[in-house]
Amino acid sequence: MLTISQLAAYAGVTVRAVRHYHRIGLLPEPKRDRSGYRTYDAAAVVRLIRIRTLADAGVPLARVQELLAAGPEDFAGGVLEIDKALRAEIRRLQDTRSRLARLAAGEHLALPQSVVDYLDRLRGLGVEERYIEMERDAWIMIAAQVPHSIDAVIAKKHEELGDPDMVKLYSLLSGALDWPADDPRVVEVADIMERLMVRAVEAGEVGADDGIDDQFVSLLDSTMVESSPHAARLLVILEERGWRGWTRIERVPAERLNTELSPS
Repeated sequence: MLTISQLAAYAGVTVRAVRHYHRIGLLPEPKRDRSGYRTYDAAAVVRLIRIRTLADAGVPLARVQELLAAGPEDFAGGVLEIDKALRAEIRRLQDTRSRLARLAAGEHLALPQSVVDYLDRLRGLGVEERYIEMERDAWIMIAAQVPHSIDAVIAKKHEELGDPDMVKLYSLLSGALDWPADDPRVVEVADIMERLMVRAVEAGEVGADDGIDDQFVSLLDSTMVESSPHAARLLVILEERGWRGWTRIERVPAERLNTELSPS
């Protein structure tokens, strides 16, 4: 007969593990002998080795008892079920690791990969980091509002960068934060934006449902106006030409221009 220390040594576990298995009912706890000691037989060694083998293989202790009592067919089915759960957990952990790795880069926090790639493309065009940070914050909000369509929106933005006017617009906006209040380049920005908006109207893209409610559009517009001293002036110039909005461009009816728009 074996002491608890000898049992643990033969099975390759610790005494603490043996006592834990007693507490959770995996290993029957023998009665004390006349001397007051608990002693174990060979069957206990075999059972403990089987428990240790299953636990080392990744079987949750809550399932060990079930497998020990199972016949060959049920045992095989149970192992396959556990393996399936482990593989799912591995995929989850790998995905978590991938997300953590992306977060280490900074911009992946709250941004899908498509937007991060777009911002990197803007960097490649020479757009200043200060402007990219402003655009990044806007995309964070937009992506949260339309998570299922953001990739399509960004794909369209990539297409637009094939237009020299769009590239020129980003080049101008990138440095606009340092322009003096009366900088004439604001008019140049308005000219480019109007050309882009005319093309959007001709393509039937103005007025399409973008999935964003009016209140959120107002939030984005106000954020843009507050971000640059030239933004409000730019919007006034565009309204004088018959355009309204920033996030969602609208063509202002000609009959309203003389009564609702401020003079230049």
